[in-house]
Amino acid sequence: MKYTLFLFLALALGLATLVVFAPGVSVPWKQLTGGADTDPETVDQQLRVPQGFRVELFADEVPNARWLAVTRHGDVIVSQPKRGQVTLLQTDENRDGRTDGQRVLIDGLRRPHGLFLHENWLYVAESDGVGRVPFDHSDGRLAGSYQKIVEGLADEGNHWTKTIGMGPDGWVYLSSGSTCNVCEEEDPQRATIMRFRPDGSGLEVYATGLRNSVGFDWSPKNGGLYATDNGRDWLGDDFPPCELNRVEKDVFYGWPYANGNRVPDPDLGVNASAEIKQKIAASRPPVHDFPAHNAPLGITFLRSPAQPGPYRDAALVALHGSWNRTIKDGYKVVSLHWDEQGNIHQRDFLWGFLSADRTEVYGRPVAIAEDTSGNIYISDDYAGAIYRVSTGQGSPGGNIADTKPRMQAPNKPVVIDSGAAQRGEELYQRHQCAQCHTAQVPLRNLMKKYNLQTLAQYFDTPTPPMPNYGFSDTQKRALAHYLMSLEAEGDSSVN
Repeated sequence: MKYTLFLFLALALGLATLVVFAPGVSVPWKQLTGGADTDPETVDQQLRVPQGFRVELFADEVPNARWLAVTRHGDVIVSQPKRGQVTLLQTDENRDGRTDGQRVLIDGLRRPHGLFLHENWLYVAESDGVGRVPFDHSDGRLAGSYQKIVEGLADEGNHWTKTIGMGPDGWVYLSSGSTCNVCEEEDPQRATIMRFRPDGSGLEVYATGLRNSVGFDWSPKNGGLYATDNGRDWLGDDFPPCELNRVEKDVFYGWPYANGNRVPDPDLGVNASAEIKQKIAASRPPVHDFPAHNAPLGITFLRSPAQPGPYRDAALVALHGSWNRTIKDGYKVVSLHWDEQGNIHQRDFLWGFLSADRTEVYGRPVAIAEDTSGNIYISDDYAGAIYRVSTGQGSPGGNIADTKPRMQAPNKPVVIDSGAAQRGEELYQRHQCAQCHTAQVPLRNLMKKYNLQTLAQYFDTPTPPMPNYGFSDTQKRALAHYLMSLEAEGDSSVN
């Protein structure tokens, strides 16, 4: 289990001041505290889909659920980077609307994110490389040992996730985001899409100037590679747009010198050298804009003939939702439709994750996968859930009854090291963490979500706008023991 809860635990007075006084910040705090969850009633009351579809809660015990892959048998594989694991959710053979069970396939990985299945291999993109393992589709079991085939990828700074996918040309494509909000990268592999052979050989940079292209897929109509891209922060509520790019080899897409349709960046593009201005002029603009800070992540083209006519060959995009915006926006899945002239039209496909007054968040969609029957699976790293959208009768948002008995093993008791807890309390006070956690982000039910190891590992993975203080392993362990000790003593929140 790796990389699970924090960066908010080391939250200092500076962050509290930022949140209270800085314009353009509205953070879904429960994602940072691990306090978000969902249930069938919430899904039924909140989530909506177009007429002709229905949505149901397929699984709700998958913390930090990110990327998805569907096996030939119909099982769903999901990555959980902050837990360092890849999990298998069994197909719904008893037809009660829920997974028939789940188990960890691979553990102990370094922030695994991207996934895909090719022939009898499961490929996994860790933050620092790519591995693969033989996989048996018939019973959902690993059929051999996991081996790294690409190593040495950088994962420091922001945007450490790596996403992979098999292209129609037989190459494996790999995205690597930027280290920063806006900067000139020293590593030529950052802010790019790369590709390599299925055995890991021949790694090369394919396209550049892509700040954080978390999701990409190939159109079944024109074969083009389309990738989402997250625009930069701190330029106001409505600029720059997030992007959909048609990605081609050796093309530059603008970042960090330009945003949107070749608009010079105020930090690195305005008053730039002639060379940079020429680079901006030659850059490729996006083919579609998403609203600023909507954070488009996964994109999947629908290929199943079971989909209604208007949705065949359409693309679904998960808008993870804003944080660097005064009023929250995004938090939904949209469908993109290409007309005969090549124009793209956007419609809502799965919505209701954001309350009508835009203050309450119920979920943050991440990735989308379609099975051969046309069922659409959508991950949610906020509520730790997987939703299934399928065609069928009934009112939009209606669910199959949740009748399956559910069992959960009791948690092992937490053994607190009093000496470590004392050192953790000193760290907590030194960084004035209570300034934020007392009023804005109370830390509750940590034992329900984490153990000592995963709580300590969370401190490695900052989520904007929170800083990473670079705590040592000893310091992380001490903080985890201190926070767990408060709950063990019956204190339900950290003050």
